[in-house]
This record gives sequence, C-alpha cells and structure tokens, in this order.
Amino acid sequence: MKTLVLVFHPDMSASRVNRPLAARAETLGDEVTVRYMYDIYPDQKVDVAAEQAVLEAADRVVLQFPMYWYSTPALLKQWEDDVLLYGWAYGSTGKALAGKELLVAVSTGGPGDDYSHDGSYGYTLTELLRPLQATANMVQMTYLEPFTTTGTLTITDEALAQQVEDYAAVLESADLPTLDRRG
Repeated sequence: MKTLVLVFHPDMSASRVNRPLAARAETLGDEVTVRYMYDIYPDQKVDVAAEQAVLEAADRVVLQFPMYWYSTPALLKQWEDDVLLYGWAYGSTGKALAGKELLVAVSTGGPGDDYSHDGSYGYTLTELLRPLQATANMVQMTYLEPFTTTGTLTITDEALAQQVEDYAAVLESADLPTLDRRG
C-alpha cells in the first residue's frame, strides 16, 4: 500500500512529538512517502498540480499535525482549499480520491482525558476532527480511526518512544479500523 504522509507542522525543529513520528515514518521503506509541507510551501502558495499528482499516486493519505486551538494548522486548511477542487476531488466528475484512505495523525498538548464531554474541553477528539471526516466523506475517501498522541506537554521519553513505534505499526498496517459517517 502506497502511503503518503503529509506533515503540517509549522516548526518541526521545535517539535518534540511530530518530528520523531515523521522521522520514524521515513524509515518504513519505499511504500511510505513523507512530505514536510511547511518546508515545501513556506509562503503557503500551494502547487495544486504537484499535490494532486502525489495524492493520485497514493492509496492512503495521512494528515499529520499538531492541533492548535482545536483546529488544524493554517497551511493544512489552505492546502484543502487549494487542492481539493470541484471536478477533481468531488462533484459529478471529481473522483480522483474515491476509494483511497484518509488517516489523521494528530497531537495535542492537553491530556487525553480533557478531550471528553466531562473533560476540560467538553468535546472528544473525534468530534473536534469532524470537519476532516466530513471532507473525507465529500471526496469519497474511507476515513480511518485517527491516530492520536495526547498530553505532549508532559509525555515521558518512554511513552513517546512507544507512541513512535505504534505509529509505525499503524502506517504499515493494511487493515485499519474506520469510522462511519456518524463517527
């Protein structure tokens, strides 16, 4: 399975979590391609044709990013707006992504327990990621259960090392759980 990992982190040099996750993904062989989107597009001017070409070549697309203010980094939103065009990604003739898988790999500073109806934030991560799930549905992709790394502000080195290996296992797996339209 050809897996495309799009890393949307605005400062990878300062990343304690996304940097080792992406670095581990790079070791998985020719079937996994990792692209550092802020390095490719520092001015946030996305090359639509290039992005559509790499998407077309993939079977699974991974959006890896830290969650900021309960949302995605700005470049990820810009990328969606620019690349997922009517007639290509959706609409009566837009079938380029149909049948491909979408995996969200998200990290949060806050602990996992805070992402619940009874937690500090009042919403689950699944609920906060719903716009990405809706996008996957619109472009006819299979939305996979997100890979989450929570509590990154206090994660131990040992827990981070385990998370990195868990991520590699997920990326190498041919059979991942999906979320239906209602999550």
